[in-house]
Amino acid sequence: MTKPIYVLSGPNLNLLGVREPEIYGRETLDDVHARCAARAATLGASVVCRQTNHEGVLIDWVQEARTEASALVLNPAAFGHTSVALLDALKMLSIPIVECHLSNPAARESFRRTTYVSLAATGVISGFGARSYELAVEAAYGLASKSKP
Repeated sequence: MTKPIYVLSGPNLNLLGVREPEIYGRETLDDVHARCAARAATLGASVVCRQTNHEGVLIDWVQEARTEASALVLNPAAFGHTSVALLDALKMLSIPIVECHLSNPAARESFRRTTYVSLAATGVISGFGARSYELAVEAAYGLASKSKP
């Protein structure tokens, strides 16, 4: 696999480890990125990991992934529940999209149970804490490998 798997994270995930650790765990985003890189390496792949608190920046990265990535792992955080613009950007991708959540949104507040990202995602992994990202990288790799001619 020559193109990396993009691993993009949305708002407030830069505060992992200190933000509601009872929900999101104590690992930092750097820890999560290291897990993703290690898992990708065992598969013979690479990752590009990024986080932003800005919707437009996240959309720019999704658009970039259209040509620069083999697959996309996306934890949209709150943007998943609010951003039609993010959904529109995702619908332009022809690569696999794996939506990823640290917690299980279906077991939380009702407004978290619907995500626009799911409408464009190939699959969703949630509820496994930091391990959700590793599982998502593995799934993205498998989907990208399968989709090659």
